[in-house]
Amino acid sequence: MVGISTASATSKAMMGLMFLVVMATMVQHGESQGCGNTFFSSLVQMIPCRPAVTPYSPIPPNEACCNAVRMLGPACLCVLVNGPPISGVDRNLAMQLPVKCSANFSPCDMGN
Repeated sequence: MVGISTASATSKAMMGLMFLVVMATMVQHGESQGCGNTFFSSLVQMIPCRPAVTPYSPIPPNEACCNAVRMLGPACLCVLVNGPPISGVDRNLAMQLPVKCSANFSPCDMGN
């Protein structure tokens, strides 16, 4: 019985450590791209844009989405576009948000 709980505790500790490593990598990636936000805080800021980047039935971005795009800025938007996959988000549609919102950003380079 003791061996099982020790293995469980070790497994939980390893999962926690891996989570911290992934988080640190994402923060470093964001900072290296000139974005002052973490990947997750940028993602939360873009929640109003979810309907505009849905792969199967996107709608035009609303004013809340466009405000979020402008406030986030090109560096953080590019970090999101080039970051880990986001379920239910079409990256090509996300890259079009600055144009659709008249934000006048330079396009992101995919994969950089």
